[in-house]
Amino acid sequence: MPSKSNDNIRPLKLADGTTVNALYPRIVSASRSTDIPAFYLDWFFKRLDAGYSVWTNPFNGKQMYVAYADTRFIVFWSKNPAPLLPRLNHLARKGLGCYVQYTLNDYVREGYEPNVPPLEERLETFRQLSRALGSQAVIWRFDPLLLTDRLRADDLLRKIACIGNALHGYAEKLVFSFADINCYRKVRANLLRKGIRWEDWTSESMRAFAAKLQDLNTRRGWGYVLATCAEEIDLDDLGIAHNRCIDDRLMLRLAPDDAELRQALGYELRQTPGQLPLSDQIAAHHRTQDAVDLGHGRLAFKTGGKHSPDSGQRKACGCVTSKDIGQYNTCKHGCVYCYANSSEETAMANHAAHTRHSDAPTVTPVNS
Repeated sequence: MPSKSNDNIRPLKLADGTTVNALYPRIVSASRSTDIPAFYLDWFFKRLDAGYSVWTNPFNGKQMYVAYADTRFIVFWSKNPAPLLPRLNHLARKGLGCYVQYTLNDYVREGYEPNVPPLEERLETFRQLSRALGSQAVIWRFDPLLLTDRLRADDLLRKIACIGNALHGYAEKLVFSFADINCYRKVRANLLRKGIRWEDWTSESMRAFAAKLQDLNTRRGWGYVLATCAEEIDLDDLGIAHNRCIDDRLMLRLAPDDAELRQALGYELRQTPGQLPLSDQIAAHHRTQDAVDLGHGRLAFKTGGKHSPDSGQRKACGCVTSKDIGQYNTCKHGCVYCYANSSEETAMANHAAHTRHSDAPTVTPVNS
Protein backbone atom coordinates (compact mmCIF):
# COMPACT_ATOMS: atom_id res chain seq x y z
CA MET A 1 0.00 0.00 0.00
CA PRO A 2 1.48 3.40 -0.89
CA SER A 3 2.13 5.74 1.99
CA LYS A 4 -0.04 8.79 2.41
CA SER A 5 1.31 12.13 3.47
CA ASN A 6 -0.07 15.19 5.19
CA ASP A 7 2.51 17.43 3.55
CA ASN A 8 1.24 20.24 1.36
CA ILE A 9 0.86 19.91 -2.38
CA ARG A 10 2.21 23.08 -3.98
CA PRO A 11 3.31 24.26 -7.42
CA LEU A 12 6.73 23.21 -8.69
CA LYS A 13 8.41 24.94 -11.63
CA LEU A 14 10.38 22.56 -13.85
CA ALA A 15 13.53 23.41 -15.82
CA ASP A 16 11.53 23.83 -19.04
CA GLY A 17 9.31 26.45 -17.38
CA THR A 18 6.35 24.11 -16.91
CA THR A 19 4.55 24.36 -13.59
CA VAL A 20 3.16 21.19 -12.01
CA ASN A 21 1.65 20.28 -8.66
CA ALA A 22 4.08 18.44 -6.41
CA LEU A 23 4.15 16.86 -2.98
CA TYR A 24 6.70 18.45 -0.63
CA PRO A 25 7.52 15.77 1.98
CA ARG A 26 9.50 16.52 5.11
CA ILE A 27 10.53 12.87 5.51
CA VAL A 28 11.60 10.73 2.55
CA SER A 29 11.76 6.93 2.60
CA ALA A 30 14.34 5.53 0.16
CA SER A 31 12.93 2.95 -0.08
CA ARG A 32 10.66 0.15 1.10
CA SER A 33 10.00 -0.73 -2.55
CA THR A 34 13.54 -1.17 -3.85
CA ASP A 35 17.18 -0.92 -2.74
CA ILE A 36 18.05 2.64 -3.75
CA PRO A 37 21.48 2.72 -2.02
CA ALA A 38 22.56 -0.47 -3.79
CA PHE A 39 21.19 0.14 -7.29
CA TYR A 40 19.84 3.67 -7.77
CA LEU A 41 21.99 5.98 -5.68
CA ASP A 42 23.44 7.98 -8.58
CA TRP A 43 19.88 8.59 -9.81
CA PHE A 44 18.74 9.59 -6.32
CA PHE A 45 21.45 12.20 -5.85
CA LYS A 46 20.82 13.59 -9.32
CA ARG A 47 17.16 13.99 -8.39
CA LEU A 48 18.06 15.63 -5.07
CA ASP A 49 20.19 18.15 -6.95
CA ALA A 50 17.43 18.65 -9.52
CA GLY A 51 14.99 19.27 -6.68
CA TYR A 52 12.37 16.67 -7.54
CA SER A 53 11.64 13.16 -8.76
CA VAL A 54 8.53 11.43 -10.11
CA TRP A 55 6.86 8.51 -8.36
CA THR A 56 4.44 6.12 -10.05
CA ASN A 57 1.58 4.74 -7.98
CA PRO A 58 1.80 0.93 -8.37
CA PHE A 59 -1.95 0.50 -7.93
CA ASN A 60 -3.32 2.95 -10.50
CA GLY A 61 -0.28 3.94 -12.57
CA LYS A 62 -0.72 7.65 -11.85
CA GLN A 63 2.42 9.71 -11.48
CA MET A 64 3.21 12.18 -8.71
CA TYR A 65 5.91 14.84 -8.59
CA VAL A 66 7.89 14.75 -5.34
CA ALA A 67 9.80 17.95 -4.51
CA TYR A 68 12.67 18.04 -2.02
CA ALA A 69 12.73 21.71 -1.02
CA ASP A 70 11.15 21.01 2.39
CA THR A 71 12.83 17.65 3.04
CA ARG A 72 14.67 17.46 6.34
CA PHE A 73 15.38 13.75 6.78
CA ILE A 74 15.93 10.65 4.63
CA VAL A 75 15.52 7.09 5.84
CA PHE A 76 17.47 4.65 3.68
CA TRP A 77 16.60 0.94 3.44
CA SER A 78 19.23 -1.38 2.04
CA LYS A 79 20.96 -4.76 1.98
CA ASN A 80 24.07 -3.19 0.49
CA PRO A 81 24.44 0.48 1.45
CA ALA A 82 28.18 0.56 0.70
CA PRO A 83 27.67 3.06 -2.18
CA LEU A 84 26.18 5.49 0.34
CA LEU A 85 29.43 5.86 2.31
CA PRO A 86 31.16 8.37 -0.03
CA ARG A 87 27.90 10.34 -0.47
CA LEU A 88 27.23 11.13 3.19
CA ASN A 89 29.05 14.45 2.96
CA HIS A 90 26.75 15.45 0.08
CA LEU A 91 23.75 14.99 2.35
CA ALA A 92 25.43 16.94 5.14
CA ARG A 93 26.17 19.85 2.79
CA LYS A 94 22.48 19.94 1.90
CA GLY A 95 21.57 20.00 5.60
CA LEU A 96 19.78 16.66 5.36
CA GLY A 97 19.79 14.13 8.17
CA CYS A 98 19.66 10.41 7.54
CA TYR A 99 19.76 6.99 9.08
CA VAL A 100 19.92 3.51 7.56
CA GLN A 101 17.66 0.53 8.00
CA TYR A 102 20.27 -2.11 7.14
CA THR A 103 18.89 -5.59 6.44
CA LEU A 104 21.78 -7.88 7.29
CA ASN A 105 20.70 -11.51 7.13
CA ASP A 106 22.73 -14.68 6.69
CA TYR A 107 20.98 -16.80 4.10
CA VAL A 108 24.25 -17.56 2.32
CA ARG A 109 24.28 -21.35 2.66
CA GLU A 110 20.63 -21.59 1.66
CA GLY A 111 21.01 -19.25 -1.34
CA TYR A 112 17.92 -17.24 -0.40
CA GLU A 113 19.61 -13.88 -1.18
CA PRO A 114 21.67 -14.79 -4.26
CA ASN A 115 22.89 -11.34 -5.32
CA VAL A 116 23.90 -9.65 -2.07
CA PRO A 117 27.63 -9.21 -1.32
CA PRO A 118 29.49 -11.76 0.84
CA LEU A 119 28.56 -11.65 4.52
CA GLU A 120 31.91 -10.37 5.77
CA GLU A 121 31.78 -7.53 3.24
CA ARG A 122 28.31 -6.56 4.43
CA LEU A 123 29.46 -6.67 8.06
CA GLU A 124 32.37 -4.36 7.27
CA THR A 125 30.03 -1.95 5.47
CA PHE A 126 27.87 -1.87 8.59
CA ARG A 127 30.86 -1.06 10.78
CA GLN A 128 31.99 1.72 8.44
CA LEU A 129 28.52 3.27 8.36
CA SER A 130 28.32 3.07 12.14
CA ARG A 131 31.64 4.88 12.48
CA ALA A 132 30.47 7.56 10.05
CA LEU A 133 26.91 8.10 11.30
CA GLY A 134 26.97 6.73 14.85
CA SER A 135 25.63 3.44 16.19
CA GLN A 136 22.12 4.89 16.68
CA ALA A 137 21.86 5.72 12.99
CA VAL A 138 22.48 2.25 11.55
CA ILE A 139 19.72 -0.16 12.54
CA TRP A 140 20.39 -3.86 12.12
CA ARG A 141 17.48 -5.77 10.63
CA PHE A 142 17.32 -9.55 10.45
CA ASP A 143 14.26 -9.46 8.28
CA PRO A 144 12.40 -11.62 7.54
CA LEU A 145 12.91 -14.70 9.66
CA LEU A 146 12.20 -17.47 7.19
CA LEU A 147 11.36 -21.05 8.20
CA THR A 148 11.88 -23.70 5.52
CA ASP A 149 12.74 -27.37 5.22
CA ARG A 150 16.40 -26.27 5.21
CA LEU A 151 16.22 -23.67 7.96
CA ARG A 152 14.81 -24.13 11.45
CA ALA A 153 14.34 -21.68 14.32
CA ASP A 154 17.53 -22.77 16.08
CA ASP A 155 19.46 -22.31 12.82
CA LEU A 156 18.20 -18.73 12.66
CA LEU A 157 19.29 -18.11 16.24
CA ARG A 158 22.79 -19.38 15.45
CA LYS A 159 23.02 -17.07 12.47
CA ILE A 160 21.84 -14.12 14.57
CA ALA A 161 24.39 -15.01 17.23
CA CYS A 162 27.27 -14.81 14.75
CA ILE A 163 26.14 -11.48 13.31
CA GLY A 164 25.29 -10.12 16.76
CA ASN A 165 28.84 -10.78 17.93
CA ALA A 166 30.30 -9.10 14.85
CA LEU A 167 28.16 -5.97 15.25
CA HIS A 168 28.49 -5.60 19.02
CA GLY A 169 29.41 -1.97 19.67
CA TYR A 170 28.37 -0.89 16.19
CA ALA A 171 24.58 -1.31 16.47
CA GLU A 172 22.11 -0.46 19.21
CA LYS A 173 18.94 -2.04 17.86
CA LEU A 174 17.93 -5.30 16.21
CA VAL A 175 14.65 -5.27 14.29
CA PHE A 176 13.11 -8.51 13.06
CA SER A 177 9.93 -9.82 11.51
CA PHE A 178 8.46 -13.26 10.91
CA ALA A 179 7.97 -14.18 7.26
CA ASP A 180 4.28 -14.37 6.48
CA ILE A 181 4.36 -16.10 3.11
CA ASN A 182 0.63 -16.63 2.80
CA CYS A 183 0.00 -12.87 2.73
CA TYR A 184 1.81 -12.51 -0.60
CA ARG A 185 0.59 -14.54 -3.55
CA LYS A 186 3.60 -13.79 -5.74
CA VAL A 187 6.01 -14.76 -2.93
CA ARG A 188 4.27 -18.11 -2.61
CA ALA A 189 4.52 -18.58 -6.36
CA ASN A 190 8.24 -17.71 -6.40
CA LEU A 191 9.03 -20.14 -3.56
CA LEU A 192 7.07 -22.92 -5.22
CA ARG A 193 8.84 -22.29 -8.51
CA LYS A 194 12.21 -22.57 -6.77
CA GLY A 195 11.19 -25.76 -4.93
CA ILE A 196 11.43 -24.15 -1.47
CA ARG A 197 9.10 -25.63 1.11
CA TRP A 198 8.27 -23.07 3.78
CA GLU A 199 6.61 -23.28 7.15
CA ASP A 200 4.33 -20.66 8.60
CA TRP A 201 5.08 -19.14 11.97
CA THR A 202 2.44 -19.57 14.66
CA SER A 203 1.86 -17.38 17.69
CA GLU A 204 3.47 -20.10 19.81
CA SER A 205 6.56 -20.46 17.63
CA MET A 206 6.96 -16.66 17.38
CA ARG A 207 6.83 -16.29 21.14
CA ALA A 208 9.23 -19.19 21.71
CA PHE A 209 11.71 -17.74 19.23
CA ALA A 210 11.47 -14.23 20.69
CA ALA A 211 12.10 -15.56 24.21
CA LYS A 212 15.22 -17.39 23.03
CA LEU A 213 16.42 -14.32 21.16
CA GLN A 214 16.05 -12.11 24.21
CA ASP A 215 17.85 -14.72 26.30
CA LEU A 216 20.67 -14.78 23.75
CA ASN A 217 20.83 -10.98 23.84
CA THR A 218 21.21 -11.10 27.62
CA ARG A 219 23.68 -13.99 27.80
CA ARG A 220 25.97 -12.54 25.15
CA GLY A 221 25.89 -9.14 26.86
CA TRP A 222 24.94 -7.37 23.66
CA GLY A 223 22.30 -5.10 25.10
CA TYR A 224 20.55 -4.63 21.76
CA VAL A 225 17.12 -3.03 21.83
CA LEU A 226 14.92 -5.71 20.27
CA ALA A 227 11.87 -4.74 18.24
CA THR A 228 9.49 -6.31 15.75
CA CYS A 229 8.50 -4.75 12.43
CA ALA A 230 4.78 -4.61 11.58
CA GLU A 231 3.94 -7.65 13.72
CA GLU A 232 0.60 -7.85 15.48
CA ILE A 233 1.87 -10.22 18.17
CA ASP A 234 2.53 -8.46 21.49
CA LEU A 235 5.93 -9.34 22.97
CA ASP A 236 6.15 -6.49 25.47
CA ASP A 237 6.39 -8.92 28.37
CA LEU A 238 9.62 -10.22 26.83
CA GLY A 239 11.05 -6.73 26.54
CA ILE A 240 10.50 -6.61 22.77
CA ALA A 241 8.74 -3.53 21.42
CA HIS A 242 6.78 -2.78 18.27
CA ASN A 243 9.21 -0.85 16.10
CA ARG A 244 8.81 2.53 14.45
CA CYS A 245 11.08 2.12 11.43
CA ILE A 246 10.37 5.66 10.19
CA ASP A 247 10.98 6.95 13.68
CA ASP A 248 10.31 10.57 14.64
CA ARG A 249 12.02 10.11 18.01
CA LEU A 250 15.24 8.84 16.44
CA MET A 251 15.26 11.70 13.93
CA LEU A 252 14.99 14.21 16.76
CA ARG A 253 17.82 12.57 18.69
CA LEU A 254 20.04 12.55 15.61
CA ALA A 255 19.20 16.19 14.73
CA PRO A 256 18.42 17.79 18.12
CA ASP A 257 19.04 21.35 16.91
CA ASP A 258 16.85 21.17 13.81
CA ALA A 259 13.89 23.32 14.79
CA GLU A 260 12.28 22.95 11.36
CA LEU A 261 12.36 19.15 11.64
CA ARG A 262 10.98 19.31 15.16
CA GLN A 263 8.06 21.45 14.02
CA ALA A 264 7.39 19.23 10.99
CA LEU A 265 7.23 16.16 13.23
CA GLY A 266 4.82 17.88 15.62
CA TYR A 267 7.04 18.34 18.67
CA GLU A 268 7.62 21.34 20.89
CA LEU A 269 10.76 22.11 22.84
CA ARG A 270 10.73 22.55 26.59
CA GLN A 271 13.62 23.43 28.82
CA THR A 272 14.04 21.26 31.89
CA PRO A 273 12.86 23.30 34.91
CA GLY A 274 15.14 21.39 37.24
CA GLN A 275 12.67 20.34 39.93
CA LEU A 276 12.55 16.74 38.68
CA PRO A 277 15.29 14.59 37.19
CA LEU A 278 14.98 14.38 33.42
CA SER A 279 14.12 10.67 33.49
CA ASP A 280 11.25 11.34 35.92
CA GLN A 281 9.85 14.08 33.70
CA ILE A 282 9.85 11.77 30.69
CA ALA A 283 8.21 9.01 32.71
CA ALA A 284 5.54 11.38 33.97
CA HIS A 285 4.50 12.27 30.43
CA HIS A 286 5.02 8.87 28.84
CA ARG A 287 1.41 7.69 29.17
CA THR A 288 -0.02 10.50 27.08
CA GLN A 289 2.83 11.98 25.06
CA ASP A 290 6.04 11.00 23.32
CA ALA A 291 8.95 12.66 25.11
CA VAL A 292 12.41 12.81 23.54
CA ASP A 293 15.56 13.77 25.43
CA LEU A 294 17.52 16.14 23.18
CA GLY A 295 20.33 16.65 25.66
CA HIS A 296 21.50 19.77 27.47
CA GLY A 297 18.34 19.86 29.59
CA ARG A 298 15.99 19.95 26.60
CA LEU A 299 12.89 17.81 26.09
CA ALA A 300 10.75 17.54 22.98
CA PHE A 301 7.09 16.67 23.55
CA LYS A 302 4.52 15.62 20.99
CA THR A 303 2.15 18.56 20.72
CA GLY A 304 -0.85 16.49 19.67
CA GLY A 305 -0.50 13.92 22.43
CA LYS A 306 -0.31 10.30 21.31
CA HIS A 307 1.71 8.97 18.39
CA SER A 308 -0.19 8.80 15.09
CA PRO A 309 1.21 6.16 12.74
CA ASP A 310 1.18 6.48 8.96
CA SER A 311 -2.33 5.52 7.88
CA GLY A 312 -1.02 4.40 4.50
CA GLN A 313 0.95 1.50 5.97
CA ARG A 314 -0.09 -1.88 7.35
CA LYS A 315 -2.22 -1.90 10.47
CA ALA A 316 0.59 -3.07 12.77
CA CYS A 317 3.13 -0.61 11.34
CA GLY A 318 4.31 2.06 13.78
CA CYS A 319 6.04 4.35 11.26
CA VAL A 320 5.33 8.06 11.11
CA THR A 321 4.24 9.57 7.80
CA SER A 322 6.85 9.75 5.05
CA LYS A 323 6.95 9.66 1.26
CA ASP A 324 8.46 6.55 -0.25
CA ILE A 325 10.04 7.33 -3.63
CA GLY A 326 10.96 3.82 -4.81
CA GLN A 327 9.25 1.54 -7.31
CA TYR A 328 8.37 -2.13 -7.18
CA ASN A 329 9.90 -4.58 -9.66
CA THR A 330 13.28 -2.86 -9.73
CA CYS A 331 15.49 -4.58 -7.11
CA LYS A 332 18.28 -6.87 -8.38
CA HIS A 333 19.07 -8.74 -5.17
CA GLY A 334 16.85 -11.65 -6.24
CA CYS A 335 15.77 -12.62 -2.72
CA VAL A 336 13.45 -15.62 -2.83
CA TYR A 337 11.02 -14.12 -0.29
CA CYS A 338 10.77 -10.69 -1.94
CA TYR A 339 7.29 -9.16 -1.99
CA ALA A 340 8.37 -6.12 -4.05
CA ASN A 341 9.18 -8.00 -7.28
CA SER A 342 6.65 -9.97 -9.28
CA SER A 343 9.58 -11.79 -10.87
CA GLU A 344 13.36 -11.55 -11.04
CA GLU A 345 13.14 -11.19 -14.83
CA THR A 346 10.87 -8.13 -14.59
CA ALA A 347 13.18 -6.50 -12.04
CA MET A 348 16.24 -7.07 -14.22
CA ALA A 349 14.45 -5.68 -17.29
CA ASN A 350 13.38 -2.57 -15.42
CA HIS A 351 16.89 -2.01 -14.08
CA ALA A 352 18.25 -2.33 -17.60
CA ALA A 353 15.74 0.30 -18.76
CA HIS A 354 16.87 2.55 -15.94
CA THR A 355 20.50 2.15 -17.02
CA ARG A 356 19.61 3.24 -20.54
CA HIS A 357 17.63 6.26 -19.28
CA SER A 358 19.31 7.13 -15.97
CA ASP A 359 18.46 10.83 -16.33
CA ALA A 360 14.71 10.13 -16.21
CA PRO A 361 12.90 11.64 -13.21
CA THR A 362 11.46 8.22 -12.34
CA VAL A 363 13.40 5.24 -11.00
CA THR A 364 12.51 3.42 -14.17
CA PRO A 365 11.13 5.00 -17.33
CA VAL A 366 8.78 2.10 -18.04
CA ASN A 367 5.67 0.97 -16.20
CA SER A 368 6.52 -2.11 -14.11
